[in-house]
Amino acid sequence: MSERGEANSVKFAGMAITQYRALTKDARAAFFGMLAEEFAPDPASVVESAQRYAATRSAESLIDLLHATEPPRQELLRRLNRAPGGTAMILEMRRELLDEMKSKPQLAAVEADLHHLLSSWFNPGFLRLERVDWSSPAKLLEQIIRHEAVHEIQGWNDLRRRLDPDRRCFAFFHPALPHDPLIFVEVALTQEMPAAIGPLLDSGNVDADVAKARYAVFYSISNCQPGLRGVSLGNFLIKQVCEVLKQEFPRLTRFCTLSPIPGFVPWLTRGAECDAARLPQGAADRVGPALAAARPLLGDNASNLGAAIERVSPTVRQALLRLGAAYLCGSRDNDPATDPVAKFHLNNGAQLARLNFRANTGERGLRESLGLMVNYLYDLREIERNHEAFVRGRVAAAREVIALL
Repeated sequence: MSERGEANSVKFAGMAITQYRALTKDARAAFFGMLAEEFAPDPASVVESAQRYAATRSAESLIDLLHATEPPRQELLRRLNRAPGGTAMILEMRRELLDEMKSKPQLAAVEADLHHLLSSWFNPGFLRLERVDWSSPAKLLEQIIRHEAVHEIQGWNDLRRRLDPDRRCFAFFHPALPHDPLIFVEVALTQEMPAAIGPLLDSGNVDADVAKARYAVFYSISNCQPGLRGVSLGNFLIKQVCEVLKQEFPRLTRFCTLSPIPGFVPWLTRGAECDAARLPQGAADRVGPALAAARPLLGDNASNLGAAIERVSPTVRQALLRLGAAYLCGSRDNDPATDPVAKFHLNNGAQLARLNFRANTGERGLRESLGLMVNYLYDLREIERNHEAFVRGRVAAAREVIALL
């Protein structure tokens, strides 16, 4: 791959890709190990360059230091990317590497290099936003069905409902993968902020007068490329879709979500009081009694849970909403225990707008969050302020949510 001439470089890169794809799982693991050990920076060169830069602080010595610290495997990956199919293969490689790292944390430096390169190559400035509708190619529609990760699409009729006139679906595409969506978002155009997922997915609930819609509701966002895990695309997708919808529907005044809370039940199970210290004193004191009221529900199996939640007393209902508000208001940017969906939207600059009781009574919704769902509000004028607040440890929340505490 170091042969002179672009044609030779591409030819040998293509040969390398072919050989990589023929490797067994064990051989690929050995290849990752070789990248970690033999394609790492030379320690002696790094130290020498660092000492020279510390002594001179010159531009030349800084450039030398940057060259010395860049792992040769990054250049190897850049050359592989030149070949036809190279980008797709590198995404496949990273997906496999992420799995391998579960048992081999020493591969973290290789993963960091892949993440660094893919974050540059898949910069949103290089991506194309495309609306997906019923006239889109069948292969694309099949991928939407296959990759939907939040609310499973129950066949073609269900998909058609999600592409009706009062619905929108948008996806990002990359020039190297023109027919494969990277990530897509599904949007409902409604008169009110929704309080449950059922009506949004109801095939008989089509709003023909879509021009009067006041809310654009992001109710599902799905990644299609596991190799891009951790590469920031969703925040840019939502904000770009907001701009597109504003142009199409000038009457739209609100952009919000109806989102799951997948970490809620695990948080309750391990003891919600542990995280209550993040809340104001009065609110923290109320978490324990609320948990005691809700705890009997945690022992129900999925078949009984729906009926149990349907007949809960007003006291238990209020306790669940209070616990949901406590969990989400305690979210922190750098805390791995923070709900992943909450972290995504709050880091995007959304506001925690409303908790909804019995909003998702499907098996998954009951198992993960006892049926609770949450609306996040995207006020385009407040996004930057809310993002900065979240980074500094404060969740932007509406009065209705704060009142629950």
